[in-house]
Amino acid sequence: MPVSNATTRDGRPEQLPLLLRWRSGGRFATFEPGPNAEAARTLEAVAAGAGRRVVFVWGSPGSGKSHLLEACCARAAEHDRRVGVVPLAGAASLAPAILDGLGALDLVCIDDVDRVAGAAQWEEALFHLFNALDAGARTLVLTAAAAPSACGFSLPDLASRFAAALVLRLRPLDDATRLAALRRHALTRGLRIDDDVGRYVLQRHSRDLPALVGLLDRLDREALAARRQLTVPFVREVMARGEPGEG
Repeated sequence: MPVSNATTRDGRPEQLPLLLRWRSGGRFATFEPGPNAEAARTLEAVAAGAGRRVVFVWGSPGSGKSHLLEACCARAAEHDRRVGVVPLAGAASLAPAILDGLGALDLVCIDDVDRVAGAAQWEEALFHLFNALDAGARTLVLTAAAAPSACGFSLPDLASRFAAALVLRLRPLDDATRLAALRRHALTRGLRIDDDVGRYVLQRHSRDLPALVGLLDRLDREALAARRQLTVPFVREVMARGEPGEG
């Protein structure tokens, strides 16, 4: 059975059929807000149990949706709330029954909910989960690549409930904010990225933030193995080799 993402109030894992644990880097402290500071503050309060109980977060890929979802989970756990995470990017390999029983948790986070829009069984399962959470005055946070009205949900009752949620749009990051985010992630790894290295990476690598963090993970491993600093020549060398298995 896949690893549970839910925890009981005393911190023990609760066995639920979920797939993803939030990563250690997914914290509000490691989120570079840029134009999304208000959205981050709102979600931080929601995770702690304040504010609206249903929040729909949308934005383009790389805008920080998954990071903020993980941050919500971590903050909720700090407040002794039982949390469950369902990533739907790989929904083709999942069954709607994965949502069964989640209505008993304090906070349920569903990433990429638009991936199952228009799928009747998934929409029915989401509708039942919504009602169970609502009956218990519990919290639901969803992410998608588009606003609720543009996702294509076909079950009218579900579409209306998502449309009535607190909708937060994440704006794209500019390069200055991306670089600040990369530096923030680097500091958590004990690394320093100067202006020359930052500019080199942004000019020659995907500007998608998860991709940048993935590159940072590689640089961290290889710098440690080679006992090197993050200089432009070293970064050029690592990037030229590509990911293991490429080519």
